[in-house]
Amino acid sequence: MFPGLPPARRRLRAVRHQLRRRRRLIAAALTAVAALGALRTLAPPPAETVEVLVAARDLPSGSLLAEDDLVPRDWPADLVPGRAAAAPAGRVLAAAIGRGEVVTDVRLVGPGLALAQPGETIVPVRLPDAGMAALLRPGDEVDLLATDPGTGEAALVARDVTILATPTGVPDGPAGGTGGALVVVGASAEEAVTLAGAALTRYLTVSWNR
Repeated sequence: MFPGLPPARRRLRAVRHQLRRRRRLIAAALTAVAALGALRTLAPPPAETVEVLVAARDLPSGSLLAEDDLVPRDWPADLVPGRAAAAPAGRVLAAAIGRGEVVTDVRLVGPGLALAQPGETIVPVRLPDAGMAALLRPGDEVDLLATDPGTGEAALVARDVTILATPTGVPDGPAGGTGGALVVVGASAEEAVTLAGAALTRYLTVSWNR
């Protein structure tokens, strides 16, 4: 290739020749490496996640949550609901929940129910007929009537109250029995006082349109 030159010089010239031929390829490779380094420097860090409990399947209202009803999931920290439940197993759902939905306190029977009904008072109401309570579902709007056991006269004591939670596995019980069933409703503060008084001396029943 380079006649008349010493072997060492020929090898050096050959190397220089190959480098000149490949300099564009080398330059492109170095540029790509530099660009990749810049992208890694500018790319935002991975989003912070928090482990939450979600529903493993669609669950109806009134369900008693078991461990296998819940699945842990990593959730973006800035998207986690503020009232995500830490230990919901063993508690009762006040409203239906869909598969993959984060379980929150406002979906469970307990103090968190008050947050689901701002401006209303959360009132537990015992219905003497447990079978009547079994017909109710969270979300129903009902009228509550109080019946005098002596005269049989009935009076409306609360209108359009919202059923927030119903019992599960309620036993059968006759109207006027000592058992009955407890339901939780959202009512105005005035209606809550009236309901508390009526429950002491009269029998409460419900009336509603689905």
